[in-house]
Order: sequence, then C-alpha cells, then structure tokens
Amino acid sequence: MHDLNRLYLDHAATTPMLDVAREAMVAALRDWSNPSSPHREGRAARARLEQARTDIKGALDWEGEIIFTSGATEAIQIALGRAQADLVFVSPVEHDAIFRAVPPSSGLAVDANGVIDLQILEGALANEAATRPLVAVQHVNNETGVIQPVEEIAAIVRAANGLYFCDCSQSAGKIALPDADLIAISAHKLGGPPGVGALLVKNFASIEPSGGQEQGYRGGTENLPAILGFAAALSGREDWIDRATALRASLESKLEANGAQVVAGGTPRLATIGSYRMPDVTAQSQLIGFDSAGIAVSAGSACSSGTLKTSKVLLAMGMDEEMAKQVIRVSFGPETNGADIDRFVASWAAIKNRALAA
Repeated sequence: MHDLNRLYLDHAATTPMLDVAREAMVAALRDWSNPSSPHREGRAARARLEQARTDIKGALDWEGEIIFTSGATEAIQIALGRAQADLVFVSPVEHDAIFRAVPPSSGLAVDANGVIDLQILEGALANEAATRPLVAVQHVNNETGVIQPVEEIAAIVRAANGLYFCDCSQSAGKIALPDADLIAISAHKLGGPPGVGALLVKNFASIEPSGGQEQGYRGGTENLPAILGFAAALSGREDWIDRATALRASLESKLEANGAQVVAGGTPRLATIGSYRMPDVTAQSQLIGFDSAGIAVSAGSACSSGTLKTSKVLLAMGMDEEMAKQVIRVSFGPETNGADIDRFVASWAAIKNRALAA
C-alpha cells in the first residue's frame, strides 16, 4: 500500500489491508449476488453473509447480535439515534463522530489522564429523572490510546437501569471487548477494508428497528465483499500487542530523553497508540517535518486533524491550548519494528534541533 521508502505510523487513522482480507474481498467481487435475492445465487450469498457474521462473532468473542454497517460512524448514528433510552450522557473525550450525533454532556468530566470520573458519572445518573439513560464512553481513545475503566462504567450504568454504548473502533480485534449493550467497530482500523463496520447489539430490544435488511435494523444491500474481507481480517490477525508494548516503551524512553512529554503516560493505554508533545514546536510544523523525512504521523483524529482545530480531548484533560497544539499522535501496525522506532526518534531530534536553532 505504501512507498517502501516511507514509514507509516498512522495506523489509528487506518491500517493497510491485510493480504488475507484483500484476497477474500477480491474473490467475493468476482462472484457474488444480492443476499436478499430468493434464487440459488442469492441464497448462496446469504449463507456466506451469515457465515461471516458467525466468524466475526467468534473472533470477537461476542454472543449478541451483529448489524453490518458502512462503518463505525453509521453504527454510532444507529446506536445513539435509535436506542430505547430517554436521555443520553456522552463523555467529553469521544470521537467527533459521537459529537456529531449527540453533543457532549456538560456534567461529565475526565481527569488529567483522560480517564472518565466515575463519581461524577454516578452522580449525574442519580440526579436525572431518566427512566433509562444511555451512556456513551469509548473503550480506547483514538488520540491518546487511554483505556477507559469499562467494567466499572458498565456496573454504574446497569445500576441506573441504563444502556452502555461503547465505541470500540480502536480496540476491536486488539484487546477484549467490554461488556457493553451496544458497541461500534470499524473494519479498516484492524486490517480490513474501508466502508464496512458493525454495530454489536447485546439485545435487539434495546434499539428501534428501521425495516429493510440486517434483520430489519439497517436498510440497504449488504456489502458482502467488504464484509467477507472484514471477517478474513479478524481471522487472519496475529497477536502482536506484546511486541507493540515493548516497541512503545522503547519509543517513549527515547523521546523523553529528547525532551518529549508523553501524554497520559501514567494510565493504562492501548499499546498501539501514543501521543507526544514537542515543547515550543507546533504539531503543524512537526507534521511537515516528519512528512518531509518520509514519516506519516498525525495530530489527533484523522477526521479532524486537517482542520487545525485544537483537540477537544487534550483540552478536556486540562491541557492549555498552546500546549495542546504541540501534540502529535504515533500509532503502530503489525509490521512496525525497532528500526522504525529509531528512525522516528532521529527525525524527532532533528525537527526539535532545527526549531531550537531557528
């Protein structure tokens, strides 16, 4: 996918398709039919669709239902727009796709590491008259890699007779899913094709049906080739989180020796994502420098980094605007290795030294 002379460290934005996913999708494109058609070809397509659904459930250890969507954003819109709830609470560090569906709840807060304040969450649920609240708190932050205390969150929400919606776009296929009622996942974050994702539903009674395909919960012909690529990506993934943990530890020790600030370094984070501040150098300048050096990284979410707006996540964590504008994100993939770390650190030092000289 990428020029061999370039170093791709932006897997949180998208990760290149695994060979097994690409092959499954190409094979399906050569021979597929509408899964809703009643003829033999349609029935065969339906059987492949349902086998993919079973395979994905097995790979994710999910015992509930799966609604295939065009991606995590559509899964989010279905969950937040059609959940059987009378009030929605949203954490201040969610992905922008969440905020486009529902604004952040002013009462909720995170600490300096970006972890949801459980006491405030519990108090907010207790103080509202909602008969069935919906709480949206992500599993892993897409900018910092911070892992939320999902077990505690689920317990608080259940005690309030609520529904727990969890955006697992970054965590699915990497670490175990939380015990949430509704979960959004995305294929292209884990080596599958773009344009496909899913809403995992513990119980269909928690959302309103819409008619159409996907057992009446999502209209539109299922993208069978992409779904088969999605299933193949999950089945073909290797367990490389331990290796990523060692790589990031190496990266962060070397960056800190070069004056970097590790964002949320004191709290559990997904090993594949890290955010780092280069004091007195804007993220925009850093991105230009890294890109010129043949290295692809980002500043926050891929969906908002091009706007040059200050990260809502970093501001919610208490970082001031000037500091927040000096943070970049580095995210690993299965092929990232020690030589890549050394190359990135060398470029970091060069960019920093040029800025000091200027």
